[in-house]
Amino acid sequence: MNFSFIPCLFVCLLLYATAQAQALTAEQALAMAAGETDDRVAAVQQAVVEPSERTAAFLQALAEDAVKVADGKALIVRDDKGMDPVTGAEVPVPQDAEDIINNNRMRGEIDTALAGLALFGKDEARRMAAAKALTKEPDVGRLPLLDKALAQETSDEVKTQLQLARAATLLGSEDAAQRIAAAHALSLSATPDTRLLLNERVTVEEDAKVKAALQAALRAIDGQLAWGERLGAAFSGISLGSILLLVALGLAITYGLMGVINMAHGELMMIGAYATYVVQGIFQKYFPGAFDWYLVAALPLAFGASAAVGAVLERGVLRFLYGRPLETLLATWGISLVLMQLVRTIFGAQNVGVENPAWMSGGVQVLSNLTLPYNRLVIIGFAIAVLLGMGYLIARTRLGLFVRGVTQNRPIASCMGVNTARIDTMAFALGSGIAGLAGCALSQVGNVGPDLGQSYIVDAFMVVVLGGVGQLAGTVYAALGLGILNKFLEGWAGAVLAKIAVLVFIIIFIQKRPQGIFAVKGRTAD
Repeated sequence: MNFSFIPCLFVCLLLYATAQAQALTAEQALAMAAGETDDRVAAVQQAVVEPSERTAAFLQALAEDAVKVADGKALIVRDDKGMDPVTGAEVPVPQDAEDIINNNRMRGEIDTALAGLALFGKDEARRMAAAKALTKEPDVGRLPLLDKALAQETSDEVKTQLQLARAATLLGSEDAAQRIAAAHALSLSATPDTRLLLNERVTVEEDAKVKAALQAALRAIDGQLAWGERLGAAFSGISLGSILLLVALGLAITYGLMGVINMAHGELMMIGAYATYVVQGIFQKYFPGAFDWYLVAALPLAFGASAAVGAVLERGVLRFLYGRPLETLLATWGISLVLMQLVRTIFGAQNVGVENPAWMSGGVQVLSNLTLPYNRLVIIGFAIAVLLGMGYLIARTRLGLFVRGVTQNRPIASCMGVNTARIDTMAFALGSGIAGLAGCALSQVGNVGPDLGQSYIVDAFMVVVLGGVGQLAGTVYAALGLGILNKFLEGWAGAVLAKIAVLVFIIIFIQKRPQGIFAVKGRTAD
């Protein structure tokens, strides 16, 4: 007799027994589907300790409300077809089959169990996401699952997250020593989720030593998170400042250099934002494959559309009102109302949606509580590029020379052969075009609607006046300063009080220094 097949037979029987031990049983399926919530939760937690494909499929069916109970058995029912959750075979659905009702607690447990099953998958990103999900929803009943996942995990990053999940789970342990050890372990993880877990635990903790350990862990985490919050406020301030800078740059020309109080400047921004919306629609319809580049195509159109409207405004209205600021203010305010109504007639009164390209979606995770969005980073870079381009144009080009000459002394510039009327139109069109670029940028961080410009026009005027009329450097300092000051005050006093405080500060500053941060020096000040 040949005995060589006996080891192979023994291995096969062992594998079969192991598979049977880990497979879903009818009793487990029924326990997860019917009974009291506490018993069902315990059954779910026990089932995922020894996971199988059938267990995962049954939990997914439970999550989708596709499970019924009949004759003391659980069935998966989809499209009026029944399936045995243990064998996967098709079975008839009895007429008296009852639907399973999952309350919120049960749904949360099922979702967490499905996340726990992902701990044993091949995708490292999914394992990390599952470990984070279990950290947020700790339960002592999941401790065997975490221990098993830790024993077979190969990634150091996922293993670290699993250890944090285990520590979070041990916060509910009956052993005080384990709770203290868990508090020390969690103190090394400076995340908002960890702080929330510790805060929840410290409110119900009765043991004085454990409570002291929890409070010490909270102090350590708060100290580490404080830097993220400060840097986040600073970044938000710089982001707001860059938006104010974009809005104020165009106004720095029309008001700062030309002395025109243009109340329609916000509506010129609105035109740039709607031009971006139109280009988005064209790309969605005709060039869907190149949609991620629609914003690049929208920039020149936004600039051109706003510049054209600005040129028409200057040639048709403002050229007759130079030297009369009150009439200019009233005329441009009336034009702003006309432009808003025109946009409402064409596009409707509701806001329209402008999507971020794929390369502007997401962000950079700097700290656990600090993420820098790509769209904000791009706008900051764009504001710097527009500022440099405008500075070069005003200081280094023939047009900039003419603009400065006409601004400083119109009669002498005219005597030197400069066509002052043409320069006025070109300068106003340039300022209006920059407003259109600001509208294009704003469309990426907020809603686009007929009232878009009204939200920024007052702040833009404050930036120009505070920085010093006609001073680009002052405009930069004022925009960034107001943005950062506003965001830090918001965190301390709230949005409304922050706005009031900033306004009071500007009034006091202008009273003490009416020429702004940078005063015009020399003969040009006369």
